Amino acid sequence: MSTPTLILASTSPFRRELLSRLGLPFVAANPRVDETSQEGEVPEMLALRLAEAKARAVADAYPHALIIGSNQVACLDGRLFGKPETHENAIHQLRAMRGRRVNFFTALCLLNAEANRVHLRGVPTQVTFRDLSDQEIERYLRTEQPYNCAGSAKSEGLGIALIARIDGEDPNALIGLPLIALCEFLRLESIPVP
Repeated sequence: MSTPTLILASTSPFRRELLSRLGLPFVAANPRVDETSQEGEVPEMLALRLAEAKARAVADAYPHALIIGSNQVACLDGRLFGKPETHENAIHQLRAMRGRRVNFFTALCLLNAEANRVHLRGVPTQVTFRDLSDQEIERYLRTEQPYNCAGSAKSEGLGIALIARIDGEDPNALIGLPLIALCEFLRLESIPVP
């Protein structure tokens, strides 16, 4: 029996870099999933639904593979902060989050496409942002341009300077791929790590 192909259903360079740390061969595929939340959907359920949807979106192309899907949302006072997409939206997000504790929820799905077996977990991370000045926000956004990141900050880059504290079970989850949970899921599918 051959080892199934490992597919990362993501175009994120940060998720690719994180997955490469495990030393396993994989292929990245674009899942092309609408990330719009459904009416009444809480952030945690949105992240879980989208992580699985991303994995399933590439399953037809890789019917014998193990497919990894991941999605992250940020939430403050019940308000969802997704990818800002624009400079103006990022300014609004960071102004709202300055001096506050923000909940980031990173969902992970490992889909065994052949067996239609799903492993799904959400990994919460709490991030306390510094009380940022408007000038710091502007300087950061002009430098790093994190417009494709939930919460408008890249903790793996210069965004770490915006943060006062991070609390969570897996530091990789905040970057976008919970490797601790992923290693557990891979072992459940008989993929040895390391």
